Amino acid sequence: MKRLDQLKKHLRPGRVYRRADLAQWSKSVDRHVRELVDEGVLQKLQNGLYYYPKASVFGRVPADERELVRRFLKEDDFLLTSPNAYNTLGLGTTQLYNRRVVYNHKRHGHFTLGGIPFEFRRKPRFPRKLSEEFLLVDLLNNLPTLAEDAEGLRTRAHAKAKELNTRKLRMAARDYGKVATRKFFDQVLADAA
Repeated sequence: MKRLDQLKKHLRPGRVYRRADLAQWSKSVDRHVRELVDEGVLQKLQNGLYYYPKASVFGRVPADERELVRRFLKEDDFLLTSPNAYNTLGLGTTQLYNRRVVYNHKRHGHFTLGGIPFEFRRKPRFPRKLSEEFLLVDLLNNLPTLAEDAEGLRTRAHAKAKELNTRKLRMAARDYGKVATRKFFDQVLADAA
């Protein structure tokens, strides 16, 4: 059996691999990876990052975003979200954004992985999963970057804050909010009390 076939045997459809992962099964990993990319078996996503596409009835399935980010960062400690998540708060936000935001402890900047634009933001703290309280705090943190009416959104956020769990909202503002966001929620929660 050829070395290249031995390497293929270890690959699983739908998985994202780093060059270091493939090096354990091949002595000349660069040559083998180049051959697999030329054959169309592997798809190069970025330097040192490869995807073994899963086949479906409609063609190749793109890589799972969480798996892609997990392999890129080499860790599971991140929060993957999008400004589109603000639409779930019911504040009248209507814009659809073609970007994903990744809160993490390692990387900062704009990266394109597998044709998908990601904005990596290095933050000291972020929750494990999204909650309404975090989304509201994050919305106000990012208000200047959104293509929405800022004053109208701030007014509706004021009303929404009164509907949410006060303790959770206060903690989210304290842990994840910028100074202006914390002041906004301190005032809102003081008015509600």
